[in-house]
Amino acid sequence: MTIEAAGQSLTGQPTTVRPAGARRPLGELGLAALGRAGRAALLATGRPPVPDALEPLVRVHRRHHPQADLGLLARAYRLAEASHRGQKRKSGEPYITHPLAVTMILAQLGAGTTTLVASLLHDTVEDTELTLDQVGAGFGPEVAYLVDGVTKLEKVDFGAAAEAETFRKMLVATGDDVRVMVIKLADRLHNMRTIRHMKPASQVRIAKVTRDVLIPLAERLGIQVLKAELEDIVFATLHPEEHARTRALMTGHESEPDTLLEPFARRLARQLAEAGVSAEVTVRPRHCVSLHRVLLRRAAVPGPDGRPQGPRPADFGRLLVVVEENADCYAVLGELHTCWTPLPGEFKDFVAAPKFNLYQSLHTAVALSGGAVVEVLVRTRRMHEVAETGVVALGDPSPAVAVQDADELDRTDPARPGWLSRLLEWQQETPDPDAFWSTLTADLAGDREITVVTEGGETLQLRAGATCVDAAYLLGEETGHRCIGARVNGRLTALSTVLEDGDQIAVLTETLPAGGGQPSGPAPEWLAHARTPAARLAIERWLAGHPARQPVVRTGPAGGQPAPPGRPAARRPGAPVAVAGRPGASVRLARCCTPVPPDEVAGYPIRGGAAVAVHRTGCPAGERMRADGRAELEVRWCPEGAPAAGHRATLRAEALNRPRLLADLTAAISGAGVGIVSAEVEPPQESRVRHTYTVELPEPAVLPGLMRAMLKVSGVYDVSRPHAPEGAREPGERPPGRAPGPVARGK
Repeated sequence: MTIEAAGQSLTGQPTTVRPAGARRPLGELGLAALGRAGRAALLATGRPPVPDALEPLVRVHRRHHPQADLGLLARAYRLAEASHRGQKRKSGEPYITHPLAVTMILAQLGAGTTTLVASLLHDTVEDTELTLDQVGAGFGPEVAYLVDGVTKLEKVDFGAAAEAETFRKMLVATGDDVRVMVIKLADRLHNMRTIRHMKPASQVRIAKVTRDVLIPLAERLGIQVLKAELEDIVFATLHPEEHARTRALMTGHESEPDTLLEPFARRLARQLAEAGVSAEVTVRPRHCVSLHRVLLRRAAVPGPDGRPQGPRPADFGRLLVVVEENADCYAVLGELHTCWTPLPGEFKDFVAAPKFNLYQSLHTAVALSGGAVVEVLVRTRRMHEVAETGVVALGDPSPAVAVQDADELDRTDPARPGWLSRLLEWQQETPDPDAFWSTLTADLAGDREITVVTEGGETLQLRAGATCVDAAYLLGEETGHRCIGARVNGRLTALSTVLEDGDQIAVLTETLPAGGGQPSGPAPEWLAHARTPAARLAIERWLAGHPARQPVVRTGPAGGQPAPPGRPAARRPGAPVAVAGRPGASVRLARCCTPVPPDEVAGYPIRGGAAVAVHRTGCPAGERMRADGRAELEVRWCPEGAPAAGHRATLRAEALNRPRLLADLTAAISGAGVGIVSAEVEPPQESRVRHTYTVELPEPAVLPGLMRAMLKVSGVYDVSRPHAPEGAREPGERPPGRAPGPVARGK
């Protein structure tokens, strides 16, 4: 698959490019050719006339859709040309050249006529006097929907949030028709091809948005030819020096005879022919960014002399083997691994287990006699078409066709892929544009997905790095709230366990009472393990609506009991902290790090800015919120303020396991006049055990004494507060000169 721009091939298999303007002299045409031309002229007399500007587009479109309605295309072009007449692009060209170029890109991908009509008109509603109603009246509601989906929102109405809300609008429209995003990607590709005419600051801004949002979307839709060219242009825009060096290496390699890949391709073709496997073997050159990544990996590994390794001839391309049937893919693999030495760990079977973007191929690497390692891709012709053009190769979405032609083994809905359905779900929970944009870019940053299977046979698609918490919430919010553990590949494991591709998982949930009731719900610590936006939003929503956890162990003066003699009452009116610049803001003390005066704290806006979460400085959850783009707010403790339920702190005791340890620890806490809200005892590991307590303090000042009292319990060798800032001394840290416990604390 090749998309040509200005006479250059974009990517894919090597092609022969005829010099621009070169035509075959009329005198060289034979009688047969003249006869064919005459018959074509006679047949064409019954067709409506096509504007000259559309002739190249029509030729390309006819190759994919011989029965296309050219009259509809001609009408759309005439309307677009009349609407944009007098407008100029930054390059000085007539504006109509842009929709024409975008439509040519889509025609080369094989898009349908409806998509091309919408592409010709995609800027008319945004930039001309033409209205959406007029487009719908002239070309139907389907074209009007596509045009509306790619129309930008006005900055006059949305201000700085216009770009984020425009992408939200496009994604929602894409949920009903993926062609909306396909048109947007082709539009951005042509704009990137002409980005040199923009101001330098605009070039950088547009390139970063393309890198962070549109390239990942092209990857998820499987349109590799668009993704590859976008990556190269972004690379050249943001890193011109590195791009120039990589291009120079590619040019130097292309100018020299290929003594490795081409000869090996011929040998492999002969071997397959002798084995009776019909196959087409070609050398597939890497594009610029792909080669740059290979060179970075190569330079990171020292060679035999201890110095970084340079490029090798095999780094500049891979072999592509295209066969007819699925079974032929494995026949080719057998010949490769029989005649050459396969590299362990390099084989990947995306035929039996397609990627989330419908990509299918066999990947392997073999070592040649001289020691060179060559990568080989094996796929069928249909797989190759889908690998290059993704959802475009599936044709225009149609519910009737989808039901009739659906493959029973294909659990992916091309009209709404799994990743898109999940994205559309969590975007509804983030009305704030800034939060939506930061969550979107973070979600798209994961460049691959994994597949796990439940013990009941259900397939779950998750982003790489997802944990058991993410899997639980993917099965449903109620399942996530009731989750108490997980079993991965038959073994009990922590909820924080990172899942791998192909894992089998069972989510263990608590049983609610027969009369109904609320589940215990997620712990604040789960936020540190959640990698998917849906899981994080569900956990935050639960914690915001359930400020008090269901007590497990309760003793001492908590729960309305009188405080010990000599201690002042803990509950005082007023907010515990004051937020600079936001008087009266709703404040929630984070339960993952349980800040207590005089801890150093920072605030972060949540729920669209309606509330502020206060975390201890250095808390991983707070650091992640700041990394996600949330503003860090200045907060300070109010001397006379306190939470309605009193100050709560989470303490972790590390000890040697022994009988009555739990009783002795709870007695020590109760003896300090502190109430226990909840307690958790983890299973012993090598005779060591960890107890975690959430306590309610009558006064923040009692915390150091409480930690010292717990540390005096026999067998306890460390007491700490979870998520404490690294390197910082806690209030109850062992004072200098105290003899260490029986076991030194290990990092």
